[in-house]
Amino acid sequence: MESGIQQRKPHYGAQRAFTFSFFMTTAVIVSYFPLYFQSVGYSTIQIGLLYSIGPLIGIVSNLFWGIISDKLQTVKKILLVILAAQLVMSFVVFQTANFGWLMVFMAVFFFFQSPTTSLNDSLTLLNISGTNKSYASFRIWGSIGFAAASLFFGLLLQQRGSGLTAILCLFTIGLSLVLSMLLTDGRSQSGKKIQFSGMVQIVASRQMVLFLLTITVVSVAHRFNDGFLALFLKQLGADPSIVGWSWMVSAVSEIPIFFLLSKYGHKYKELPLLAVCAIVYVIRFLLMSQVENPLWVIVIQAMHSISFGIFFFTVIRYIQRNVPDEFRATGQAIFAVCWSGVAGLVSGTLGGWLFRDFGPHVMYGIGAALSLIAVFGFLFLHYAYKHD
Repeated sequence: MESGIQQRKPHYGAQRAFTFSFFMTTAVIVSYFPLYFQSVGYSTIQIGLLYSIGPLIGIVSNLFWGIISDKLQTVKKILLVILAAQLVMSFVVFQTANFGWLMVFMAVFFFFQSPTTSLNDSLTLLNISGTNKSYASFRIWGSIGFAAASLFFGLLLQQRGSGLTAILCLFTIGLSLVLSMLLTDGRSQSGKKIQFSGMVQIVASRQMVLFLLTITVVSVAHRFNDGFLALFLKQLGADPSIVGWSWMVSAVSEIPIFFLLSKYGHKYKELPLLAVCAIVYVIRFLLMSQVENPLWVIVIQAMHSISFGIFFFTVIRYIQRNVPDEFRATGQAIFAVCWSGVAGLVSGTLGGWLFRDFGPHVMYGIGAALSLIAVFGFLFLHYAYKHD
């Protein structure tokens, strides 16, 4: 009986194309949804409420779809379901004029959209398991997709107006749905029956709990920048093009780092490397806490390559080493809950309060302090669990 064992050779080209495509959708959601909602008359408070739904729903949806994926031992079929639902819900969202209903429909949309990244990561890791291929060589296509969409979609929207956002969103989700049909499903090659008590034992271990807490601390600092960069630039007097260039520079800066990591990343231990990333976060946010010229923000955003680029790759590698393949989707989902769910909620609440009452410079200073705490957290884990 061969149930649960991968039979076909993975279609790596389709995996890369899919990663490129769905990161284009991410660029539309992150960069251009707020401008669309603003163009149809919603206030900044209403837009903030719409975006606060994502992290909250993501906590539930990432775990739900991750567990379902591991239980059914399929990632591809889950991706097909959630992408089809995304397509339907995005159409509904753009047809909704009532704010109350829009909140409901955005919640449903994020329920299906939030787990896409973690499921794609799971599929990639399962399909390259036992090969000499690197996760970074696939993730780099996400950075290229995000950067390309940020630039070219921005030019299109500047010429045609924010009303084009709906068409771009539907196009990228539809393209991702078509490409997902070409993917090779990823399954555990161990052939073991799934016993989730084993996953609970791994996640509940002191080492993993401390690791996830440290990840969450640095993620909150990172999300300060994600959530409030545009508002910070606006306060500094920057025009919208500076915001676009800032996002593009950060995305493009990841590309050479992911290329280098795909070649040499395996040579370095994860926890010391994560401590280095956290140090770069400290420097990055200290600089942001002092900057007054918006053009310098573009330069500082290039540090995203080392802080986030190496950080994200290394966390994925650490989880891959510590979580068995049969729990791959659930393991990635738990990381997504910490990285985007819990950190998104905390950063939105804490960051919004700091930004409003003390100003963005203080908010970035707190981000630097949180990153410093993460430095000590990663170093403690490295020396306390050196035998692992």
